[in-house]
Amino acid sequence: MKKFLTTAFLFTLAAVAFAQGAPVQKSLFEGQFTAHIALAIAAAGCGLGQGKAVVAACEGVARNPQAAGAIRTTMIIGLALIEALVIYVLVAAFAIK
Repeated sequence: MKKFLTTAFLFTLAAVAFAQGAPVQKSLFEGQFTAHIALAIAAAGCGLGQGKAVVAACEGVARNPQAAGAIRTTMIIGLALIEALVIYVLVAAFAIK
């Protein structure tokens, strides 16, 4: 999984680097394509992160049911912060366009 995320990150960096030039014709790596790839990678990472957070919270509640309220609150805050990262990428995608 680390190899996939590293490859996706490097691909995004390469796409952004190639999108910096101002060619006469519109290239594939200019504007919308880069924004869509970045948003797709961020959404995939967000889904993986949120899935791991929910699994860990469920395991924590299963092991210690008395701490369910604190675990749930912490999980919801964590999920909001993870989702905020995708919103930041969405804002950056709009800036690229």
